[in-house]
Amino acid sequence: MVGLEPPQFSMTRSETGTIETPRKGILSGPAVWRGLPDWFSDQQGAAWQKFESIPRPTRKDQAWRFANVGLLDLTPFKYGETLTEEERTAILKRSRVLDEVAGRMIFAGDQLIERDVISDQLKKRGVIFQPLERAMVEHTELFRKHFMSQPATLGSAKFAALHQALVSSGTFLYVPRGVEIESPIEIFHWLDGENASVFPHLLLVTDELAKVTVIEHFRSVNEHAPGFACGVNDLVAGPGAKVTYVCAQNWSDNAAALQINSTVVDHDASATSLNLHLGSRYSRFESLSRLIGEGGRSDLLAVAVAKHQQEFDARTLQDHVSPHTASDLLYKNALDDRARTIFGGLIRVERHAHFTDAYQKVRNLLLSDDAEANSMPGLEILADNVRCTHNASSSPAFSTKSSSASITQRSQRICIG
Repeated sequence: MVGLEPPQFSMTRSETGTIETPRKGILSGPAVWRGLPDWFSDQQGAAWQKFESIPRPTRKDQAWRFANVGLLDLTPFKYGETLTEEERTAILKRSRVLDEVAGRMIFAGDQLIERDVISDQLKKRGVIFQPLERAMVEHTELFRKHFMSQPATLGSAKFAALHQALVSSGTFLYVPRGVEIESPIEIFHWLDGENASVFPHLLLVTDELAKVTVIEHFRSVNEHAPGFACGVNDLVAGPGAKVTYVCAQNWSDNAAALQINSTVVDHDASATSLNLHLGSRYSRFESLSRLIGEGGRSDLLAVAVAKHQQEFDARTLQDHVSPHTASDLLYKNALDDRARTIFGGLIRVERHAHFTDAYQKVRNLLLSDDAEANSMPGLEILADNVRCTHNASSSPAFSTKSSSASITQRSQRICIG
């Protein structure tokens, strides 16, 4: 286990880790992070210009249909502060879920506060598990090839640009050819402070026949504090590789969050993602899965449990580029009180991607008469000899006239069960 001091490249932290200036709002522009390469700083400057040039989304935009875009007012949100030792200790105590891991990183307020390093055996076999800011210096070519290489095409291009302009920390994981990591990699991201913001990033690259599982936790120190999270994941499954990714999102009940994930699946590779959505006031999750090699497979699973006035907004694209590829999406939502969910998903079969097998299913379980579920599945098929189907359904959990148990009691039984 390696304990780390807060990184010393923030515009708001001195070389001794103390605050130099008052916390600035994220809309004041990108910080000048010390220690990052010039090329990365140039990219951030260009990304900020792109962010400013793209109009704010509205509900009239198809990609934001049904969404409450008013919950994405970024004006209150600020860069995080340096943690006190007491805060750091308290967060570390809450950052343990799995007993056995191959490696662990814990971030709070975009500061890496602790890292459990990988074993010497994995290091000798070429596995790289580093903070993002270190990897971009020591493994520049690999980093630049894959970092945010897929465009944000599902509606959040403005927020992807914001992320690229403001990201300062995250995780880089490279698994070389033929290496199988048996225990999972575990990563924590914490929001700490009122109106704080974080920009989590995971860059995961697997080479041929590699195997790895990564579990990311997204949490808030104060379960009621307002905050903003804007994360991006770049997942690359090389030829014959097996990648499993798990997201456990439980931000505070007043947080606004966006997560923009892209997965590239090469020939004979498989990628499985499981996303659990519990927290936040508004959470938008975008998932792009591109199958670029024959025999590739992508499984996309998600469970959302929405209550009170929560809104969970999911937009997906299963993009079949090569023939003989398969994808399977299953999203399940349970909605109580006045909660809302939105699903907009497209299966796209590119030209020459013959013999594609793609499936998409969304199931909404309504536990309240006031809950609202919106589903918009779609197909775009440009090839022959394919099998593509989609299905979306919404149903009440039970008849309100039956059974002596209260609706609340039965709702809890169904969700917990």
